[in-house]
Amino acid sequence: MRKFILPTVIIVSAIILIAKIFYLQVIDETLKLKAENNAIKKVFDFPERGYIYDRNGMLLVANQPSYDIMVVPREIKEIDTTEFCSLLRITKVDFIKRLQKAKGYSPRLPSVFLSQLNKAEYAAFQEKERKFEGFYTQKRALRDYQVKDGANIFGFITQVNEGIIAESSYYNPGDLIGKQGVEQEYEEILRGVKGVKYLLRDKHNKIIGPYKNGEFDTISQQGKDLTLTIDHELQKYGTELMINKRGGIVAIEPKTGEILALVSAPTFDPAMLVGRQRSKNYTALYNDSIAKPLYDRGLQATYPPGSPFKIVTGLIGMQEEVIDERTTFYCNGGANFGRFMKCHCGLHSLQLSNGTYKSCNSYFGNTYKKTIEKYKDSYYSVDNWANHVRSFGLGQYLGTDMPIGAKGLVPTSEMYKKWYKGAPIRSSYIISNSIGQGEILTSPIQLANMMAVVANQGYYYTPHIVKKIKGQALDKKFTTKHYSTIDKQYFPPMIQGLADVYNIGTASSLKVKDLQICGKTGTAENKIRVGGKTYQLKDHSIFVAFAPKENPTIAIAVFIENGYWGSRWAGPIATLMVEKYVNGVITRKDLEERMLTGSLLPEYEKIENIIRQRVPERTTGDETATVIKKEIDDAKIEEQE
Repeated sequence: MRKFILPTVIIVSAIILIAKIFYLQVIDETLKLKAENNAIKKVFDFPERGYIYDRNGMLLVANQPSYDIMVVPREIKEIDTTEFCSLLRITKVDFIKRLQKAKGYSPRLPSVFLSQLNKAEYAAFQEKERKFEGFYTQKRALRDYQVKDGANIFGFITQVNEGIIAESSYYNPGDLIGKQGVEQEYEEILRGVKGVKYLLRDKHNKIIGPYKNGEFDTISQQGKDLTLTIDHELQKYGTELMINKRGGIVAIEPKTGEILALVSAPTFDPAMLVGRQRSKNYTALYNDSIAKPLYDRGLQATYPPGSPFKIVTGLIGMQEEVIDERTTFYCNGGANFGRFMKCHCGLHSLQLSNGTYKSCNSYFGNTYKKTIEKYKDSYYSVDNWANHVRSFGLGQYLGTDMPIGAKGLVPTSEMYKKWYKGAPIRSSYIISNSIGQGEILTSPIQLANMMAVVANQGYYYTPHIVKKIKGQALDKKFTTKHYSTIDKQYFPPMIQGLADVYNIGTASSLKVKDLQICGKTGTAENKIRVGGKTYQLKDHSIFVAFAPKENPTIAIAVFIENGYWGSRWAGPIATLMVEKYVNGVITRKDLEERMLTGSLLPEYEKIENIIRQRVPERTTGDETATVIKKEIDDAKIEEQE
């Protein structure tokens, strides 16, 4: 029996192999289309990308026609290169470089010779196209922005590179792909599906008709439209308020996690990254290493959260039952926790409410001390505290539908074990965590999400920027509740304290008539170290809020670099954004005028001057921008209320 096994296996394998070869060569003709067959010309029909709308149906991003000059090097005959170059406004040297690049890709396959001609350039070339055999025009669609803000949200489209082509069989040289923002995150949805026609050529290379009567041709499918969660009027207003300032604004609808506004300043007109000047403009924006307009401060920037973190400190203290709303601590201009933590609230006996609206370092320092000292194992205490903090969405990637973000930092026992060589941690060592200083780092979107948790009294939805996809359901992760570790019963007393921040506390000058806003000021000390010397700069301004107090519809975080203190710049901007969204009109015209006309450019110039004074001693030429960027990125930020 065994002697028949091997011959049987060989015979069966041979039959299968022959059948497969017969199928591929005789029955399945699609392989012919994949080969570089001179008799068949493949012509693509590029669909329009999906349109983008705001939450109220306003069109934000549409399309405009664009034309590429394509080339098949092998098909080029003798042409008048002088006339060709004059027609397309390029030099002969540029002509040679582009042609060599096309030959390097493939002598027989089409590739882009010159991209993104406008209508006038296309019309001029089309009139004489027959004279330039081997060249032809390919119609595509470029973005047509209906608004001048939101560049950090939209992203842009650009030509695919060799790496993308190697990874995906969908793309060919000259194809466009979304980069950054929703254009990148929702590329497969927005791009649609390109169609293709196979045309048969005769021996003279002339088209004689469709291949196989169009049996293999496909029709293009337009990209699906997106409706964003963004309220454009709010986004536009925030952009205007941030002129001549640097920082970020993030506003969220607490009940859904929908991002209402995502402002990063400075910004730029998204139309700058469309057309023939896109590459030049992008390079200029990218090389601006000081203002960093391509850096989304709302999503990517991380800072110590400052006094807004006292909200979390108080809630954890109540959850751990080391304090309640009536627990009293005395503030003597601060408190001694092994080192003196200074405070500006005055000499008072404080409970949760006035400790919050006066932003008392002593009150929240003592609360944190009790939290950490509740358990004998100090490392367990730190991890228990960190677990509470992370339940607010801090110290983690939130999982938004944007391709960028920052994790931030919530310190754990693992970190401190390395620092303190496994020795027990005294609460005094890490007391700065209580007021959002210490090792904690958060992004503006995390702070806005934190306020959504408080507004919802214990839960949040993953923040997201797409509200609806035409003909498709939204990812379930954006409609799933995430609960904090804090019981609902502990939120009302904290919310009352936040309301009193506006009523009688650190933001009382920002009150809006008949609108109850709950908020918290913050001020982050700002130092920069250059050439071994530390320079004290103006503090950063932070503000978080939600409104109305009952049934909140907006939660917001504002961070203004070098903005002095919380209620000077960030507070007014947050208040105006809230009033704009909730009431639709602005009554605090005094705040509005000051924010619209105010400028922090002189403060930013001080930073640049400090750095540039040191740069010439170490660098010359193109290295200057790199050094400036590094000095700014290395700047040390500390919190002080």
